[in-house]
Amino acid sequence: MILVTEWLASPGPELLAASGQAVRYEPTLWRDAPRLRELLPQAEALIVRNQTRVTASLLETAPRLRVVGRLGVGLDNIEVEALRARGIALVTASQANAIAVAEYVLAAMLHVARNLAAADASVRAGQWERTRLGGTELWGRTLGLVGVGEIGRRVARRAAAFGMTVLGYDPFVGPYDYAPTELGIAMLPLAEVLARADFVSIHVPLLPTTYHLFDAERLAQMRPQAVLINSARGGIVDEQALVEALSAGHLRYAVLDVTEQEPLPADSPLRASSAVLLTPHIAGLTAEAQERTSRLVVTEVLRLLAEGKTEAAP
Repeated sequence: MILVTEWLASPGPELLAASGQAVRYEPTLWRDAPRLRELLPQAEALIVRNQTRVTASLLETAPRLRVVGRLGVGLDNIEVEALRARGIALVTASQANAIAVAEYVLAAMLHVARNLAAADASVRAGQWERTRLGGTELWGRTLGLVGVGEIGRRVARRAAAFGMTVLGYDPFVGPYDYAPTELGIAMLPLAEVLARADFVSIHVPLLPTTYHLFDAERLAQMRPQAVLINSARGGIVDEQALVEALSAGHLRYAVLDVTEQEPLPADSPLRASSAVLLTPHIAGLTAEAQERTSRLVVTEVLRLLAEGKTEAAP
C-alpha cells in the first residue's frame, strides 16, 4: 500500500490511481497520529509534505516500509539517519520548486522597492501622493545571497537582469565553481556580504549549524537600512532579535515566508511590526511548482516499488 498523509497536487493522485497499486490518500492524516500508526503497518511507501514527522519511533510501526517520498526539499521533519538505518529510500522533489522560490525573492525585492499595495491603498483613500510613493529602483543595488545553491543561483540570474550586483556567501562553493565564474557572483566572507548588501536573501537548510544564524550579532553586521528576505526555514532567523533590529531602525524591512513556528502564533511580535511582510510559507507553492513536485515524487516512488528494490536514504 502507498500511504499519502498530506495534500497531493495533480497529477499525483491520478498517477497513483493508474499505477495499479493499493493507495490510501488521506490529506489530513498527519493531524491524526493514532490513525496514522494504525495504517502504517500495511504501507510499503509513505508520501508526506512538511507536517508529518517521520521519526525513528514512527518507523518502528512500519515494518513493510521501503520508500518515503517528500513533497518538497526540506528534511527537517524527517529523521534521515533513521531511514538509512532501516534501508528505506528517500525521494525528494529536488529543484522542482526552485524557480518559484527565485521568483518570490524578486517579488519581495520589488515589493519593497515600489510597494504598489501602499500606492493602491492611497488612491482608494482619495489621495494622490506621487512624490511619497515613487519608490526606488533595484538597478544599481546590491543583493547578498547566503547560500548559493540551485535556488541562490537562479535568484542571481534574475537579479542580474535587473542590473543588480550580486554577492554570495557559501562555504561549499569554490572560487572557480559555476556561480562565481559563469554568473559573476562575487563570493565573499559572510560578514562582508552582510556589510555591503542592500538586500540579503537566505538560501540555506535548517541545521544545528544554521539555527539562529541570523542572531542579534549577525543582524547588527548588516548594512543600515538593509532588507532581509527569508524563504528558507524560519529557525535560521532569531525572530526576537529581528524585531528589535527593525524597531531600532537599523534594518529597513523584512520579508518572511517562513517562521520558527508555523502557523505563526497569535502573540508573535512579528505580527505587530509594520516593517515585516509575512506570507504563509508559499514561496515554492506555485501551481507549476506543485505540479512538478507531485509528478517527480510520485513517479520516482512508483519506479522504486516496481523495481522491487530500494536504496537507502542519501
